[in-house]
Amino acid sequence: MDKTTEIRIQTSVLSAVEKKVLVWMASRLPLWVTPDLLTAIGFFGALISGGGYVLSNWGKGFLWLSSFGFVVNWFGDSLDGTLARVRRIERPKYGFYVDHNVDAMTALVIVLGAGMSPFLTFSVVMLVLTGYLLLCIFTYINTYLQGVLKISYSGMGPTELRLGIIIINILFYFLPMENTIFDFMGITAKFFDLLALGVAFLLMALYFINFFMDKRKYEKIDPPHRY
Repeated sequence: MDKTTEIRIQTSVLSAVEKKVLVWMASRLPLWVTPDLLTAIGFFGALISGGGYVLSNWGKGFLWLSSFGFVVNWFGDSLDGTLARVRRIERPKYGFYVDHNVDAMTALVIVLGAGMSPFLTFSVVMLVLTGYLLLCIFTYINTYLQGVLKISYSGMGPTELRLGIIIINILFYFLPMENTIFDFMGITAKFFDLLALGVAFLLMALYFINFFMDKRKYEKIDPPHRY
């Protein structure tokens, strides 16, 4: 199998409904809207989100701008591949290359913005980015070895992750900042860091659990030599 002609597996909570919505939207987009344009729109949404986090230093209201950026990102990032499939203009190698590189840049922009906000400690959001990139590496290795692109884990996919972050943004907005500091054994951190640490722990747990599960599968497929 061509390593870039992958089988997509998405079993997230919202995937069935989301797929129907995306196909409906893609079939109604004007011809001048191309997959590349949608990819650019998705990345622009990431810039809005990251910028909203940075601007929140001057007011909590900019968190709504950040959340809006996640909606724009969802629109572009989710529709670019759907549009190509609906119009039957797929470019597997080019699409795989561009899409996943832009995904990495998207995560970097959003996490850097969040780390420069008044709500989260920079080192904590770097742990979130680490967990995300570990899952990405795991996914891409499996795509190469099996020709299967799995983009959801334990019912969670990109859309569910975006919704979760928007909910966290709402908590940032409504919970008082003055009660967001805690001190534990001399280590001072922001209360909201606990939420980010929870996300980082979840991403890393998903990585290690799936790594060891698939390791056993590969041992059966490719057993050690016996001398």
